Amino acid sequence: SKSATVVSQTGNPQPRVHHDENEMASYNSEGLPNQGIDYYLAEDNIDEIMKSNEKKPYIVSLSGKTLSDNIEMLQRIVKLKPTARSKIAGIELNLACPNIVGKPTLAYDMDQLNDVLARVAKEMEIHYKPSSSTKMPVFGVKLPPYLDMIQLESVANIINKYEGSLISYITAINTFGNSLPIDVTVEQPFISANSGLAGMSGRATHATACANVWKFRKSLKPSIDIVGVGGVETGDDVIRLVLAGAKAVQVGTRHWKEGPACFERIAKETREWLSQHGYTSISQVYNQLKPWSKERANQARMLRKEAKQNQAANGESSDQVQSNEASLWKLISAILLVIVAILCADKGLLPSE
Repeated sequence: SKSATVVSQTGNPQPRVHHDENEMASYNSEGLPNQGIDYYLAEDNIDEIMKSNEKKPYIVSLSGKTLSDNIEMLQRIVKLKPTARSKIAGIELNLACPNIVGKPTLAYDMDQLNDVLARVAKEMEIHYKPSSSTKMPVFGVKLPPYLDMIQLESVANIINKYEGSLISYITAINTFGNSLPIDVTVEQPFISANSGLAGMSGRATHATACANVWKFRKSLKPSIDIVGVGGVETGDDVIRLVLAGAKAVQVGTRHWKEGPACFERIAKETREWLSQHGYTSISQVYNQLKPWSKERANQARMLRKEAKQNQAANGESSDQVQSNEASLWKLISAILLVIVAILCADKGLLPSE
């Protein structure tokens, strides 16, 4: 679902999204436009959303303005009819946005993060006990990008305390906050809201997403899964995140630009990569990133060189085919002109000297 708040909101004024012309990054300052949590929990709405593919998981994302808002939305999930709640595969609590005015992004502040998870656990752990009669969707948290691996390890240590009792997965990474895309043609930001400051997503974030997934996989307890997010545009991008330790991969910006067709294309490219490399299942490459070696680096250079040579050869072959086709059409045209001239002469249609 869209990241939900307690009540619906329209978000920031337009324009609030900008895509770089070079396709490397996108920026948004949407302000969490959404229909409100009750819309995303309504059984009829869930059925409508899921009707195209009932096998896909439906995950409810919570992004309350305050901790109390998030607790309120969690309690509403608890109070759902069992039939409605059973259609929700997972809950994602967004810790990657500011929660308290004047405070840092929640998951960058270890004290805030400790307090929030302790409060959520106090309210919800009873419902996640095996003995509970309330069958709850799996619970996870969405995290911002970390550029400091010591900070990331601190976050992982906090999350590990709730393994088995609350947290089943994390989503890494959210957008890079406070980017400022500027339009130099008119000397102003591309985005009107928040003085032009926006979250950056897209291709430029991919390597950092891989690094965060890789480090979290090494730092989290094995039972806590990772959903990898950031700059996924191709099957190769999926493979990178899975190699780094992602159990699932999320596509955001590419879907924004390309639409739902991107999912099947990326899945097809992923299957092709697996087949070309001798794998029968994506689980075979999960968390299998190899350490750098000179031998593999040399092998990669040779493979890229061969690929370029084949591409060049195919290009020359294509040019030759086009050249041959052009010559053939010239010959056919010349023959047709001769035939027309003969017919005209035979009929006396050509002018006499």
